[in-house]
Amino acid sequence: MEDVEFRQKLQRYKDTVYRIAYTYLRNQADAEDVSQDTFLKLYLRKVSFPDDGAEKAWLIRVTINACHNLRRSVWHKNRAEMPADIAERLTTPAETALYAAVFSLPEKYRVVVLLYYYEEYSVKEIAQITGRNLSTIQTQLERARKKLKLKLEQKGGFYYGQEAISTAHGTDSDAGVLRTKDSGTNPTAGCL
Repeated sequence: MEDVEFRQKLQRYKDTVYRIAYTYLRNQADAEDVSQDTFLKLYLRKVSFPDDGAEKAWLIRVTINACHNLRRSVWHKNRAEMPADIAERLTTPAETALYAAVFSLPEKYRVVVLLYYYEEYSVKEIAQITGRNLSTIQTQLERARKKLKLKLEQKGGFYYGQEAISTAHGTDSDAGVLRTKDSGTNPTAGCL
């Protein structure tokens, strides 16, 4: 792969790869290391991809595998973590509440929310990327929506939860339920 082509791909996919790595590892330095390893594998790859979608899916799969490998390592298991308070970097209280709620979800829910709402993959594509069953992904998305709604409501009462959800992209304000991708809204866009 030529340097110019690689730099274009790096610019196109760097945020996606980093977000996936951070979602799994919840540590900036580890996410940066995994991102670097992923792009090194892309640079050294001899076979080209049939299209951009296949290339992006490959990058996500390699990133997820690298995260799993890092977490299985002895070094990673035996270190102390410092809590990172990234939510404070966002500008509005609604974005902060949604961001904090998404990143407080268990990993299996965090990943599907990120891939579905932010990366705009379909449930079927997420199942293929993560190696999980289609019904599992659907169940995890539904549970993640319920958990997000509950977390946001508990954060500052029902009104604040409703306001945070609707302000940060995508609720039925009367029903207090996150809209799905099918209804044309994106509850996490710009917040991850």
